[in-house]
Amino acid sequence: MKRSPPLRLSMAALLTLSLTACPQPPEVVTPSSISDQTIKLNTAVSGKAQQGFDGTWSIKNVPDWLSVSAFSGTGNVNVTVTAYRALASQTAANTPQLSGDLTLIWSSGNNSGTATWTVTADNYTLTGRVLDGAAAQSLSVRGTDAQLGAQLWSPPSETPAAQAVTQARGVVVRYRAASAHRAVLNSDTLNAQALGTQFQSLKRSADLLSGLGILPAQRQNLGGREVLLQTSEVTAALSALRADPNVEYAVPNAVMRQQATTPVIPTDQYAGLQWGYPLVGYGAVWRDMEGGGYSRPITVAVIDSGVRFDHPDLAGQLWKPGEGALDVLSDAANGDNDGIDNDPTDPSTPERVQAQAVDSHGTHVTGIIAARWGTIAPVNCAQCSTTGVVGASYLAPIKVLPIRAIDVKGFATLADVILSVRYAAGLSVSATNTNSHPAQVINLSLGGKMSADVAAPMCDAIAEARSAGALIVAAAGNEGDTVPNYPAACSAAVSVGSVSLSGTSTPVHASYSSAYDAVQLSAPGGTDPNAPTTFNGGTVNGVSFPDMIFSTGWDYGRNQPTYMAESGTSQAAPQVAALAALMLSKGVTTTPADTLARLNATATDLGATGRDPQFGFGMINAAAALNAPATSSGVGLRLQDAAGNSYQPVLDNLGRFSALLPDGTFRVVAGRDLNSNGIYGESGEPKQERSVTLGANTPSSDVGTLTVGN
Repeated sequence: MKRSPPLRLSMAALLTLSLTACPQPPEVVTPSSISDQTIKLNTAVSGKAQQGFDGTWSIKNVPDWLSVSAFSGTGNVNVTVTAYRALASQTAANTPQLSGDLTLIWSSGNNSGTATWTVTADNYTLTGRVLDGAAAQSLSVRGTDAQLGAQLWSPPSETPAAQAVTQARGVVVRYRAASAHRAVLNSDTLNAQALGTQFQSLKRSADLLSGLGILPAQRQNLGGREVLLQTSEVTAALSALRADPNVEYAVPNAVMRQQATTPVIPTDQYAGLQWGYPLVGYGAVWRDMEGGGYSRPITVAVIDSGVRFDHPDLAGQLWKPGEGALDVLSDAANGDNDGIDNDPTDPSTPERVQAQAVDSHGTHVTGIIAARWGTIAPVNCAQCSTTGVVGASYLAPIKVLPIRAIDVKGFATLADVILSVRYAAGLSVSATNTNSHPAQVINLSLGGKMSADVAAPMCDAIAEARSAGALIVAAAGNEGDTVPNYPAACSAAVSVGSVSLSGTSTPVHASYSSAYDAVQLSAPGGTDPNAPTTFNGGTVNGVSFPDMIFSTGWDYGRNQPTYMAESGTSQAAPQVAALAALMLSKGVTTTPADTLARLNATATDLGATGRDPQFGFGMINAAAALNAPATSSGVGLRLQDAAGNSYQPVLDNLGRFSALLPDGTFRVVAGRDLNSNGIYGESGEPKQERSVTLGANTPSSDVGTLTVGN
């Protein structure tokens, strides 16, 4: 068979075949615009945000709780977005997801525009339950969890007798004869022959208890003819025992709590604005004062700008010129132009009068400690208050020794503070000035940044004053940084930081309050005046009152007494000084060392567990420090992370909660509030505490049931 000739193709044809046979790479088109998109972080802390692009771009309007790894660039957008959930999470802990928008401004060739990239981040979940341990005793009697919940979180509707049964911890029974008492305690030794005709009767009483499931180990001899029977079936036991002829009576082993008195609520016109006192438990302290016991006279030296002796709300509360008060300012331009003398009046200077100034720092600090209660002397001023504010001291014999060391411009020198501290403590400073009323407590609401070697002479003076028997309290500083402030950072001083209200049961570190290792305690100092909160609930002329500290002041323009709202560690320090003075007055403590030790030991630990630079050992607790009587007994929850942020999830009628939180380590405290300040589980209050860490690796956690005892 003849073969077909071979197929011959031209080179051009071969090339064509070759080209058509090879697959073509896809054409890459780089977008010339940026479109909207959503970046879902879910439970991650960070995530990639990217989009192809062939022009230039920049990111604007980044929410505070988000950060991006780059704010501008050329070509493809490829940035990392990081969420700081704590900066956006709500105190109610009820927000499941956070959302924020990034604005991208782009330009490519002749085109330009904007795009919105929405970032979402899921919060983490913490669940648990708060249980009143005393009420929980009635669970088996009431029968259902729902009924227990109603008892825990609703006003009781039962009669006192019914409550005694449902809350009882067993039964107390009294037998008619000693023989019956012995028989039920030692039923296994009953001797029929020895007991004779009594045997059957006594055996029935012993068998009755066995029938109720009350074993010999559950029968406690109370002495006399009484026995405690440990049983959860209280109602059934009472019914059976009361039918026993050998029983004289049987009653529920009723639960009793420490009797709570009512807190003292001052009636002075502006006392309702002074939220700092109830926050640290003064309602209970003032009730304690009314029972006597605060009998030791105590002097608190306030080294400050001087004071207005003519303020009627301070009448009788100050050591006056000739009684130890002193102005140490020697500069002729110090405002009163008379050098060192015994009149530390904060002067009315022309500048203050012309500027219609309302000030007097020293008067404000002094009022926090010792403002009078009740009606004050009338003033030639139609609009002036006739009752004003109150001070922490109330009925205690505490007086303030004013020492003027801050000039009218607000400055104090190292030398003047050194002189003032030594003088306040009763140390010899000159032949012409002798302090007739040495202070047991010295308050320094002043300070500045300086090196330790420059501050050394001042720290030496404070150490000498401490050795002489004075506790020196100083403001930690209002710079909001971590740089030590002197004299607060002196080793012999007590550095005091500031807390403010948070809208939860737990106060927070004030943003302006300096935080460093020397900070030892915290006290109410108020909100940042530049971004005030209004959680205290008070109003002035129909306007919500900011969470600032309200106290005595002076209106230089009108030359009349007034009241001022201020915030700062200057306001926190005198609250520690006042409490120290009250402890010494009551005799709870007697020296600077034991006073400070008790202040630290009874403080409400906030933020990270233990001492930390923000809160020190915690916020002072006046009620605990002074062993004040209970004024409340409610059970509740406080929740705070290690950074000091506070949250308040809702408890349902069974005490359960579900909190939606940022990442972090949290202190979960269930406790009682015995001093009416709304903070649960403080020093001396029953509590149960757990710690839990939430984050991308642990997005949810259940702390279980936290039971609060009596």
